[in-house]
Amino acid sequence: MNFTLSDEQEQFQQTLARLLARACASQQLHRSIAQPGAFDRGLWRELVAFGLHRIGIPEADGGLGLSMIDLALAAEELGRCAAPVPFLGHALATLAVSTVGTKQQKARWLPALGAGDAIGAVGLHGEGGWLPEGWTLTAGSAVTADVANVPHGASADLLVLGLRGGRLGLVQLDKTVERVSMEGVDLTRPLDLLRLRNAPVEVLGAGRRGGERLCDAALVLLAADAFGGASRCVEMATNYAMEREQFGVTIAHFQAIRHKLANMAVEAEPCRGLYWYAAHAFDHFPARSSHAAALAKAHICERFLKCSRENIEIHGGLGYTWDADPHIWMKRAMFDWSWMGSPRLNRARAADLAGW
Repeated sequence: MNFTLSDEQEQFQQTLARLLARACASQQLHRSIAQPGAFDRGLWRELVAFGLHRIGIPEADGGLGLSMIDLALAAEELGRCAAPVPFLGHALATLAVSTVGTKQQKARWLPALGAGDAIGAVGLHGEGGWLPEGWTLTAGSAVTADVANVPHGASADLLVLGLRGGRLGLVQLDKTVERVSMEGVDLTRPLDLLRLRNAPVEVLGAGRRGGERLCDAALVLLAADAFGGASRCVEMATNYAMEREQFGVTIAHFQAIRHKLANMAVEAEPCRGLYWYAAHAFDHFPARSSHAAALAKAHICERFLKCSRENIEIHGGLGYTWDADPHIWMKRAMFDWSWMGSPRLNRARAADLAGW
């Protein structure tokens, strides 16, 4: 079995990395997150031209027909650069429509989602928590509810909503929907509260299984984003340690800093295979997908948060300032850690799935 990426996948990731490195340079990133909604529309259009929006759409529906590992590789690079775009919700909404939508729903929404003319979002946090068994919202032909913790909900045109019994609903967001900023900690992926009042809803197919699959996909993409972010924190801390001088030498000469950098690298790098396997299992081993996704999300997001803290410590007092970069990744790590459940919640889920 080949456990490496194909030449095409490596080229795809490298090309995307170059695009994001240019578009998410430090000054541009700071300008973007200073704006309400933290949405770089210029970068979003570039990603549309790159084909990012069509990765998870089947070829028969006008997409690229690629797999979850390809979507996760994109998420890794977006996390590495802390890209301020609504990729997470859009990718999940597109995946839901393309996998469990009706023929009519696909025909209506996939062309717009794939072309970037419509932005998708997801509302998966119910009164009982993030998992499908915690979704309590009921819906007939319409729904009235306050949907919280929606990434980039203020910019979305389409909402995939978690419903009671693990089902998924489709809600078109128009001007009648009130959108309230929740002022989340991650400046690159703002959270919003959507107030739906008798909003028409269409139930997607596949019953509870559709909700479970969408949750697995969300966990995989968060894990991939966290791996990219953790890797960037290692690079950022290493580069700073090799430039910052103290007592006539760079701080990279100090043993304490070397140990800290080595520990960060050891924490981050082994996580690559964990999210790769979770993405692979999503497409090829459905029976193992939920377990692998839960473990990947729990472990890698925890490592990301730890690496982001170490990065700030190595930067010293500078790391805490608004003008420096480390706080951007630490706040992104906090989002990855908490959205779709804490590591403790996902480890408990993995234990339940394993029959412990």
